[in-house]
Amino acid sequence: MNIEYLDYFYKVATMGSISKVAKSAHISQSALSQQISKLEEVLGYKLLDRSNKGVELTDKGLIVFKYADNIVRTYEAMIEQLHLDNENARNIKIEACWSIATYSLPCVMYKIKNKFPNHSYELNPNESDLIEENVMNNICDIGVIYSKPKNQNLSYYKIGMDKIVLVSSSNYNISDEIDFKDLIKYPLVLLNDKMHVMDPITSKMKELGLMIDNLKILYNSDSAESVKLSVLNEFGIGFLPYTSIKKELYNKQLMLINIADFSIEYDMYLIHDKKTRENKVLYEFVEYFKSIAQKNLC
Repeated sequence: MNIEYLDYFYKVATMGSISKVAKSAHISQSALSQQISKLEEVLGYKLLDRSNKGVELTDKGLIVFKYADNIVRTYEAMIEQLHLDNENARNIKIEACWSIATYSLPCVMYKIKNKFPNHSYELNPNESDLIEENVMNNICDIGVIYSKPKNQNLSYYKIGMDKIVLVSSSNYNISDEIDFKDLIKYPLVLLNDKMHVMDPITSKMKELGLMIDNLKILYNSDSAESVKLSVLNEFGIGFLPYTSIKKELYNKQLMLINIADFSIEYDMYLIHDKKTRENKVLYEFVEYFKSIAQKNLC
């Protein structure tokens, strides 16, 4: 099977349009359709239903779509390693939970680049479960996640701690210390639950005989910057990773609100395949990362 067929299929399924993918790939629609048809022929199943409105995945197409991205990325990683001229210089791929990748690791990466200038680096955000899977499948070399990995075939090392804090605008009408039950008095802007904030909140509310519906949630957002801007504009208060608001705290644009009977803290762990030791270059990189990370998180 031509890996390119699978790559085009994944892009078409993601965009829902053959014409859009053909335009971005600079090939004709008919050529792209033929490649997808060849993939369907090889696999023996119809993968896409085509219409004037675009394309939709069939039941078999959904199964192929589930695996296609990882297959393509694994293939590309293999080709990349084959093309390396110098085994002492490689492209090191790192995936981290979005707040760690965005706010904690840039300072570490600067230090690492100075130590290993011949390597190139990719730092991408992802979700914990997918990071574990991608490390095991060699799609990325290392990961940084909250809490210890679930997969027992991964090695892990604690590099630091982050906490989720409640903040308001410095001018917002709220005390700098409240009880947990006081949360229901204020409008909340929340991150979509990439940080697993809702579990401890829900548990604490049950303990106090309250329900999530008692909270005045204005909206949920995928973006920490969106939540931060809403809080700065005094639309309400919000929970954010401490690393994401240090600048605003220093400039006194935001104020920390201590919840007397509640806190959310997460350990951060570097994870990698236990076979990393067999690769001298990668093992040296991982050991240096471990030695400097705690003191150099942004």
